[in-house]
Amino acid sequence: MAKAAATSDSRRTFSAPNSALGPSLLTQLLAKARPLVMGVLNVTPDSFSDGGRFLEPTVAIDHARHLVAEGADILDIGAESTRPYGGAVPVSLEDERERLAPILPAIVALGIPVSIDTQKAAVAAWALEAGAAIVNDVWGLQRDPAMARVVAEHGVPVIIMHNRDSADAAIDIIADVTEFFSRSLEIAWTAGIQRDRIVLDPGIGFGKTAEQSLTCIAKLDALRGFDLPLLIGASRKRFINSIVPSEPMQRLGGSLAAHLLAVENGAALIRAHDVAPTVQALAVAAAIRHAR
Repeated sequence: MAKAAATSDSRRTFSAPNSALGPSLLTQLLAKARPLVMGVLNVTPDSFSDGGRFLEPTVAIDHARHLVAEGADILDIGAESTRPYGGAVPVSLEDERERLAPILPAIVALGIPVSIDTQKAAVAAWALEAGAAIVNDVWGLQRDPAMARVVAEHGVPVIIMHNRDSADAAIDIIADVTEFFSRSLEIAWTAGIQRDRIVLDPGIGFGKTAEQSLTCIAKLDALRGFDLPLLIGASRKRFINSIVPSEPMQRLGGSLAAHLLAVENGAALIRAHDVAPTVQALAVAAAIRHAR
């Protein structure tokens, strides 16, 4: 039933207010015909993995250059920790923009697409005006009622992520993700977001038990009925610790395993902290597949 619902919603035609919009940035990126790698840059004091390491603007810009040199296709910049396991400290609109203002223009100038990772429509709008090219919304257009309008008005790609306020081990997580995406796509359709500007992310670790995060990767193909690009961000997530006890910085092997299997199951984009190892792993896996 969940897959049927996905297929039904995927047939909607999304139209933007500006019909003169050309091929989307997302279409151009996907034309590379390989999994895209989105490098993570957190300019926050409390992110679960690297909180505080890149809060200083010069350090953040240097790290962005490093991610580009390692082969990132997109840079995803966040100035408010969403800490998928709870305990995130809310950040005001002013503080979020204050963290971004010293670094965003310099990072945009590096020449690859920048994604703004925010739950606030006002921050998204400000970042887009400053040169960001993608919006990454961890609440899938369902938390800030102005977010879909901002995305539609700017004609940019949006990453719609599944989220929950808390995990519930009793639910069918694939059905829950499917129903969430169906609601988000209805919001997108109503706002006028074009279909070729949408990515779906099941939100590994967000409002999920470790087992549910594993299920979302293992059964990712159940979401192919939406006929939209799928993103997986399993990098350093806690579900790896549930299999092999480890601290976030010690989870590279688990992150690579999860991402390689996610691509096998249909992921078109991978969001990762460790860009070079991810690029290498994906390239080697592709070469092995082509040699079969």
